[in-house]
Amino acid sequence: MPKNPDGLIVSAPAKINLFLHVGDKRADGYHALESLVVFAGVGDTLTFAPADGLSMSITGPFAVGLDAGPDNLVMKAARLLAERAAVTRGARIVLTKNLPVASGIGGGSADAAATLRGLVQLWNLKMPPDDLRRVGEALGSDVPVCVDSMTAWMEGRGEKLTTLNDVPEVPIVMVNPGVAVPTGKIFAALKGRRGIGLALPPKMRDAAALVAYLKTTANDLEAPACEAAPVIATVLEALASQQGALLARMSGSGATCFALFGDTETSAMPPRR
Repeated sequence: MPKNPDGLIVSAPAKINLFLHVGDKRADGYHALESLVVFAGVGDTLTFAPADGLSMSITGPFAVGLDAGPDNLVMKAARLLAERAAVTRGARIVLTKNLPVASGIGGGSADAAATLRGLVQLWNLKMPPDDLRRVGEALGSDVPVCVDSMTAWMEGRGEKLTTLNDVPEVPIVMVNPGVAVPTGKIFAALKGRRGIGLALPPKMRDAAALVAYLKTTANDLEAPACEAAPVIATVLEALASQQGALLARMSGSGATCFALFGDTETSAMPPRR
């Protein structure tokens, strides 16, 4: 977490669900989930500086329309951490929003998780990672996995995590069609589901092995998302047709889609002719 004259800088990388299986609805109203989650080399950025109270401002290409008020998930994360840790200090937070909102790549959850990590350092808190993830769990299903931002097997409603070290890094291209897809609407439209209960994935040495494994899985939310926003299917088709593309899929509840490639040259995605 580098420092600059303006404060402490923390990255909030985009979360990618390489697959997402949905199980039955739980007693608490959430669906049981199962997912292999990785993190991209792009994301939002947050800057933290000491202050008397808590405040937030938003800049960046996707800042338009976002409210920096008390209901923003970043501010909720800051207040909750201060409450749990009995902190009376404040912070000035600047969010540089590089990721589109409501896009299935955990933008808000990643920002909240980065807020927890940043304020732990700014306030010099001694909080074990498990405790920090529990704070994140109270904020949203995707926040715990974003706290570490490491490749993980995710279960429960998102709070049960197993770190995986045997998933290879592969080139990925992400495309967002510019439509917001509300998560609740997609879950409500879900008709078919794979269910849960897969064993942890085997060790995978390269992109080919990873893709071979992923082809035995799916994103259960992809079909209802394509029905709600047909442009998602168009994006998936375009990604799958690119030279060198090994797999095209939607992340989370959409609308961001991704393609995995075997090498960085083909993943540059030259214009189609």
